[in-house]
Amino acid sequence: MAHFDWRARLHAGLAIPAHPLALSAARRLDERRQRALTRYYLDAGAGGIAVGVHTTQFAIREHGLYEPVLGLAAEEARGREVVMVAGVCGRRGQALAEAATAVRLGYHAALLSLGALRDADVDELIEHARAVGEILPVVGFYLQPAVGGRVLEAEFWRRFAALECVVAIKIAPFDRYRTLDVLRGVADSGRAAEIALYTGNDDHIVLDLTTTFTGLRMVGGLLGQWAVWTRRAVEMLAAIHGDPGAPRWREIAWTLTDANAAIFDVAHGFRGCIAGIHEILRRQGLLEGVWCLDPGEGLSPGQAAEIDRICAAYPGLADDEFVAANRDRWLR
Repeated sequence: MAHFDWRARLHAGLAIPAHPLALSAARRLDERRQRALTRYYLDAGAGGIAVGVHTTQFAIREHGLYEPVLGLAAEEARGREVVMVAGVCGRRGQALAEAATAVRLGYHAALLSLGALRDADVDELIEHARAVGEILPVVGFYLQPAVGGRVLEAEFWRRFAALECVVAIKIAPFDRYRTLDVLRGVADSGRAAEIALYTGNDDHIVLDLTTTFTGLRMVGGLLGQWAVWTRRAVEMLAAIHGDPGAPRWREIAWTLTDANAAIFDVAHGFRGCIAGIHEILRRQGLLEGVWCLDPGEGLSPGQAAEIDRICAAYPGLADDEFVAANRDRWLR
């Protein structure tokens, strides 16, 4: 394969699904279905894959699954021009070890979660990011506090974006004010042209991708929502790149947000967000069930009915026919 300029591809803007974890009824890794999910994302046209992130379940680390799960995705992506992003979290020792594992497996960048450093000041956070960046290029991650993130002010983002190891930022606070904090920080960093901005705001995907702030634009998405209906997500991003000002995006924006509210279980404070993703994939036959590593984590009361509603209301968002035509091959 000719040289793959993954940085240029990342900066051009990609659809990057956050990769779920396929488990058996015994809550053990289902390698066959885990590989099938990766094949689905690749064949759907995803330009990147993020593994070991929130959608993969942070608890894979406690279950000894971090390296095996990242390794399966890397094997399936080998020989394909796809940007591989590894979730990296924890305090310094853990984060450096995870970054080293990702490098060895062939990943291009680390999506750096700072949720474990809740009491660290800005100086400590910047030094932490710099240390990880000595091993692997860094993608910043503003994870919403409701699922384990912490508040990060504009001053942090200005200093973070100024680090030469930072190649992109996933903006996912699910909050307009905090999203602006990231954009302001990047704009003031002096490196705005060198950093690819990605929406992680699953509640605001289309509007993030079709608007600008002081000349800054989010070029792609790294999203749990794009772990389902991925073929349509890839098509939508390409269409937005072609005509971001088209009036139809206003309506599509709200339908996708309504669908995300059901899948991510907004009614119960996102408690069923991972199980909701699993439920769509289960209905398509890619997963056998909605099992999570935590036995107490699953669909919330009424969530399945809400998913019924949005599937019936917005069939154009789904890629069921594409999955049905290829599922057996992916599950081989």
